[in-house]
Amino acid sequence: MPDPAQLEGLLARVVLRDREAFRQLYETCSPQLFGIALRLLRRRDLAEDVLQDAFASIWHRADSYRPAASQPMTWLTSVVRNRALDVLRAEALRRTEPLEEDDGATDRATTAALPDESPGPLGLLEQAADALQMRGCLEAIDGPQRQCLALAYYHGLSHSELAEHLGSPIGSVKVWLRRGIDRLRRCMERLA
Repeated sequence: MPDPAQLEGLLARVVLRDREAFRQLYETCSPQLFGIALRLLRRRDLAEDVLQDAFASIWHRADSYRPAASQPMTWLTSVVRNRALDVLRAEALRRTEPLEEDDGATDRATTAALPDESPGPLGLLEQAADALQMRGCLEAIDGPQRQCLALAYYHGLSHSELAEHLGSPIGSVKVWLRRGIDRLRRCMERLA
């Protein structure tokens, strides 16, 4: 696991358009971030594209990283994860497009008859409020519980993978996860 202080320093230098810092950031983090993309996409070519897109985004948006909000690797992982999810959505959409050419009248009529289940402005506001509450609750959790939750969510690591990654017994990892989830639940219930 890369040193968070080193990564924060590299990100700060990337904000200043330091190409050497960007190269070091890439060399330090790309193997782990590529693994995340590959695990989500299950295709090497797509994972390579996502990693490239993610690092281009990191170069342009490094100033949006906030050390108080998350660890640097968590932020980097979220950039890659979000890019990978965008690709998965696009691939799913591409697969559902009709294969035959037609005038589209049938599809438009069918689509018009379907109810719109996407959230409206109020629904989007509620989702944003929920996300802010969740973030606040996560920030209240510290130490191994928060690290386990972040690794399990962003990296999709299993209990045994977490134990190996953290160099801790699997029993401890299970306890940390359970306690972290309990703390999240209690915090969210208090805010509801």
